Amino acid sequence: MSIDNLFVPLQLGKMTLPNRIVMPPLTRMRAPLGVPTALSAEYYAQRASAGLIITEATSITADANGYPDMPGIYTDEQIAGWKEVTCAVHKKGGRIVMQIVHSGRTSHSLYTADRSLPVAPSAIAPASGQAFTPEFSLVEFETPRALGTDELAGIVESFRQAAVNAIAAGFDGVELHSANGYLLDQFLQDGSNHREDEYGGSIGARARLLIETVDAVSKAIGPDRVGVRISPHGNFNDMHDSDPIALFSYLIGRLNTFGLAYLSLIEPRSSSIGLAEDISIDSANNAQLFRRMFNGPVLSAGGYTAETAGEAILAGHADAIGFGRAFIANPDLVSRLMSEAALNKHNRSTFYGGDGFGYTDYPVLEQQA
Repeated sequence: MSIDNLFVPLQLGKMTLPNRIVMPPLTRMRAPLGVPTALSAEYYAQRASAGLIITEATSITADANGYPDMPGIYTDEQIAGWKEVTCAVHKKGGRIVMQIVHSGRTSHSLYTADRSLPVAPSAIAPASGQAFTPEFSLVEFETPRALGTDELAGIVESFRQAAVNAIAAGFDGVELHSANGYLLDQFLQDGSNHREDEYGGSIGARARLLIETVDAVSKAIGPDRVGVRISPHGNFNDMHDSDPIALFSYLIGRLNTFGLAYLSLIEPRSSSIGLAEDISIDSANNAQLFRRMFNGPVLSAGGYTAETAGEAILAGHADAIGFGRAFIANPDLVSRLMSEAALNKHNRSTFYGGDGFGYTDYPVLEQQA
């Protein structure tokens, strides 16, 4: 059966995964002041049987926040909170990496101490979607301030320091979030990057900030502890590019030079899956298009079933598969898939914010039995 391919070990850089079932980054908005709680440690530890856990997007600085109660990795309190999480996961035998992010233009001035505008490659607001305020309200996106060329080294340094802090907190590695319309992705795509300096215009110039960030983070913690997430053809947060095949083919070629732990691809059929149940059936297949271009392991996520996941691995389109909503509702997803047991259904109303309800209270098979 193709599903058997999910239970074959896999080497990702320094990490040996006992299976290929990945818990991808899942926004949960349950970290007051950006500090993970004991409930966060329980939540992640419950899912330690995953081949790999990748945390929810974690902010590299206070100004990089884009969601209410979004975790961060820039204060001593946040590092200490995350240490409790990594200890809990490792005690259960799991592996966990931190996804680090700058929200860019999808943030809001309410997250900055001086109420300054969010920053972006260019002063272009997303034409669709809304921003979350710290009070969990949805408001219109603001027109961001274009970053000066002299500010970009500071962005790279913030990512580098965040990665160092993540390793200090006990993580097995970090994932750079360059997908879904956040800052690094905003620089990549010409729908959001209209710059005329060395960080805009040509594909190579638009990829420069991400490549500089990968370089700095790899030098700081080792490339075999670094993954990168991208979302070719995704339209979440009003993202688009005039030639995504050329852009991401070039980018993957550049990433190959670092010897990274992995590349993570989001399938556009479910690029907005966090906000809706619909899955597109006529989108491009990023795993088929781009997997062959990357020299290392590739993770793919977005709308997979156990069967289609196994088939993707068998066909060589991916090396491991992320299951988002399934992991939210099934802490023991690995054993459920292995035994072909029925899955708990997720409760979408509890995805963002709240307490343990819809977070740590989903039953495992033993409880149901």
